[in-house]
Amino acid sequence: MSRLPLNTLPVFRCAAELQNLRAAAAQLHLTHSAVSQQIRTLETQLGFELFDRRGRGIVLNAAGQALLRGVGPALAMLEDGVQAAAAAASGTEQRLRVTVLPSFAQRWLLPRMASWRARHPHLALEIEASQNVVDLPRAGLHAALRYGRGPWPGLESEPLLEAPLPWVVVGSPGAAQRLREASPEVLTREPLLGDRDLWQAWFQAAGVRTRVTPVAVFNDAGLLLQAAEQELGLALTRELLAADALVEHRLERISPLSIHYEDTQTYHLVYRPELRDWPPLLALRAWLRDELRAAQARVDAR
Repeated sequence: MSRLPLNTLPVFRCAAELQNLRAAAAQLHLTHSAVSQQIRTLETQLGFELFDRRGRGIVLNAAGQALLRGVGPALAMLEDGVQAAAAAASGTEQRLRVTVLPSFAQRWLLPRMASWRARHPHLALEIEASQNVVDLPRAGLHAALRYGRGPWPGLESEPLLEAPLPWVVVGSPGAAQRLREASPEVLTREPLLGDRDLWQAWFQAAGVRTRVTPVAVFNDAGLLLQAAEQELGLALTRELLAADALVEHRLERISPLSIHYEDTQTYHLVYRPELRDWPPLLALRAWLRDELRAAQARVDAR
């Protein structure tokens, strides 16, 4: 195969993702004929077609799908390299774009941004908080912090914690004072916040038979903990998310009993495979692990 016309690959990627030449032309600020010509040039050079033509439309065929799987990550890596080179040449900072769960961003990550900035003053961390599992290459993101089991198709992942996260019962300082040395059975008469099945598992571990009816359920752990701080009830939460509030006495442990619920799940750093040895990603991985260990040590020392 003779030399591949690399300038056609960004056009191919755009057309393949949009499945529409006119839309690709508008996004690339090119004419429709220019986009069509570049696709034809690429297909001629390769010796096979990448799209099935259906009337005035196009549909990516099997060969095109295979090429897109390789071209997408490769172009993303080249774009990151160009960005890094431009940053080095101009003396400006590089950017690492990461998606995280809102609860993790609010309760754990944002309070530690000053630590990140002090350690990496020339590496900006851009945070996109989302409940959804985001397509990293398509969204232009480098990595994600996800809670679950993994693996995630097309991506690499590694757990950030060696041990399962304990779930603990927390409440406001006032609730802690009122319920000091209370038995688990007493908690059945308290307003409970959060997931019913999780509370059932905690009471079962405590040897208490009860039917749990939470007074409020949240789709975000950050809101759950905020409600507990405002004395709306007791929360059953991953200890890591409550770590800062526990150390600062905005929340208190209500019971010494903890459980490991769905203990095969933990926080993972998830990233595009081609970025495995990218220095900014290595920096993020090391910093996260250091901060997670430090947070756990602070909680253990209380």
